[in-house]
Amino acid sequence: MAGLPGVALALMLAACGPAALPPGDTIIDADEAQNREVHRFNVALDRSFVRPVAQGYGTAVPGPIRQGVDNFASNLAQPSYVLNNILQVRLGQATHNTLRFLVNSTIGIGGLFDPATALGLEARETDFGETLHIYGAPEGDFVMLPVFGPSTTRDTMGLVVDMATNPASVFVSAPQSRYVSGSRVLDVFGERYDNRNVIDGVLYDSADGYAQLRSLYLQNRRFQLGGPVLGFDGLDGAATDAADIYTDPYADAPVQ
Repeated sequence: MAGLPGVALALMLAACGPAALPPGDTIIDADEAQNREVHRFNVALDRSFVRPVAQGYGTAVPGPIRQGVDNFASNLAQPSYVLNNILQVRLGQATHNTLRFLVNSTIGIGGLFDPATALGLEARETDFGETLHIYGAPEGDFVMLPVFGPSTTRDTMGLVVDMATNPASVFVSAPQSRYVSGSRVLDVFGERYDNRNVIDGVLYDSADGYAQLRSLYLQNRRFQLGGPVLGFDGLDGAATDAADIYTDPYADAPVQ
């Protein structure tokens, strides 16, 4: 739990109250040249390794088994959601995610199955980036991370803290820890396979895959944190627009 002092420091430094979301057409990409270099690396990695491995995994492994791996990996993330819910002082959400974890860990046989959703305990994801947002930390610049992909300054800090403090990782020792890591890796390949058409469309079919990915990430992330995004006040409007990978909502936005 060595990361907890950093968590406390971040929360103390953050202002009181949620950070204001940037306007939907705002892009702050001060290191665009470097970000594009990282994006080219990620695309090359996807083309040479991730996409072919994901294709092989999705073709060779039956769907129900892939779903079980996805359920297991998702269940391992629940303790991190609960920790962030507590830091966010959202005790109702913390209770919901705790019950979901307990149901799927027991009735769901360690998380391989998802009976919790059928019982009304659907997935409610969160992360430390959202926690920082709630405490007033600004979004910061757009960042393209190696391997992990699009992010922001705030979400990059959140990713580091989540990785360092996830109870499922901190308190699990070998050899069980290898199962935890393995399930997460397989889940990444499974998601790449399941979303291959969308991902390929953005990375390989867009005139500017970097700008397209940046647009979609910022739009979706801001909507997750409370929107409205691009003038859409309702869920349906924003979700529909976000789902169209060939629509660039920031096409005319000035990059700062």
